[in-house]
Amino acid sequence: MRLAFKVILLLIVSVLTTTLFLKPSSAQEKGLLSIGTGWYDFNDNRDAVDIRIEYRSNTKYLKIIKPWVGIQLTTDNAAYGLTGILSDIYASKHIIITPSFGIGLYSDGNGKDLGNTIEFRSQLELGYEFSDKSRVSAAVSHISNAHLSDQNPGTEIFNIYYHIPLKHF
Repeated sequence: MRLAFKVILLLIVSVLTTTLFLKPSSAQEKGLLSIGTGWYDFNDNRDAVDIRIEYRSNTKYLKIIKPWVGIQLTTDNAAYGLTGILSDIYASKHIIITPSFGIGLYSDGNGKDLGNTIEFRSQLELGYEFSDKSRVSAAVSHISNAHLSDQNPGTEIFNIYYHIPLKHF
């Protein structure tokens, strides 16, 4: 229960800090509920499935940066609550490249020990946006603790996302 409280507190503080100190742009898009699944630690041939749920805000800061918050779970009972920033870069009318960065609290459960409770996630995503603003995308991400501890094995994850536009957020 203590870890869950820390994750929730970190997420709330991060979103509030982003909202209070950066000025949003005037153009607003719909927020997205992003659901993903994929292969956790694919470079180490692990047999764990990664499951993600993220909220990607509709609010833009500095005209290109959007906050997001999410949770990742694996079939090895690992859990990772995190928040961060992303930028949607339109390569064409329908093709979107989305780099993102996040920080959060990680619990390895029965899975891979990443060496610290605080972990960082960097991700690169390539997606297709439909006319209704829903999207499908493929993403590769890396999670590590940036040498906050002596143990820092890191992990790579391949995911497929479906992004659902939210009408009222």
